[in-house]
Amino acid sequence: MDNQFPFSGFISPKRFIPVQETVLSQDNFSGSAIAGSGIKILNWNVAKNNNTSKWANDFYKIVENYQPDLICFQEIELNKNTQKILALESMGWRFAPNFIDFYYNTYCGILTASKVQPIASRAILTPEFEPVTKTPKVSLIAEYPLKETGQMLLVVNIHAINFVNLSKFKSQLQKLEAVLGNRREPLIMCGDFNTWSQLRFDLLNLMANRLNLIPIDFSRPEQAKIKTFLGSPPLDHIFYRGLRQKIQTAKVLDNLYSSDHNPMLVELALS
Repeated sequence: MDNQFPFSGFISPKRFIPVQETVLSQDNFSGSAIAGSGIKILNWNVAKNNNTSKWANDFYKIVENYQPDLICFQEIELNKNTQKILALESMGWRFAPNFIDFYYNTYCGILTASKVQPIASRAILTPEFEPVTKTPKVSLIAEYPLKETGQMLLVVNIHAINFVNLSKFKSQLQKLEAVLGNRREPLIMCGDFNTWSQLRFDLLNLMANRLNLIPIDFSRPEQAKIKTFLGSPPLDHIFYRGLRQKIQTAKVLDNLYSSDHNPMLVELALS
């Protein structure tokens, strides 16, 4: 992956450098198709802490204890050091950056890891930029073959735009919906949607309804562990369609402290 870090040695007057829509990869996959009998999902905003040994220990414990088939990370740093932490024995990944942090010589973005190589993947950047960093947000769509049906499973990993007005948040959702609107395959959509207001939360749910997506049913104690902002609706979400939620599998881990977001876990299966 050395050739995937073209900014090494590059001098920039700005710390945060927007990038074009691109997908970086590590192809350490162990399977040829996803088994629809049980798809274990981990969703986690790691708050750019994946360069620490504390985060690495937390991550390895989750992988060992829950053995996820799909992992969706937001706010993850990718450089020559952190890619070693992410080099799992049986999982490869696709990474969609939204900017380069020049000070730390690292990409920042979202990453979807899996045991099965995706047939296709696509990054979608917002046309709007956040005000402080002057960088976009990004979504990543990956398509995986399902073992039982031969259908594609769409997995959408999203980090929603923040610190902007409602119309710019809506624009990101509309752009994503335009890509997904004509697709009928089973779909999993998860990420940090920054739904810190009821209006944002309502817009997200309206889009989910139009796409026939169902939110994961967390019990009340588990729901209370999901990241919020000053009593807001949850910021992090998992939705699905064409699948069913296995009972008593939706968990939020609140005993880890390497990120200010708690990891979310659930197991789905073909309907």
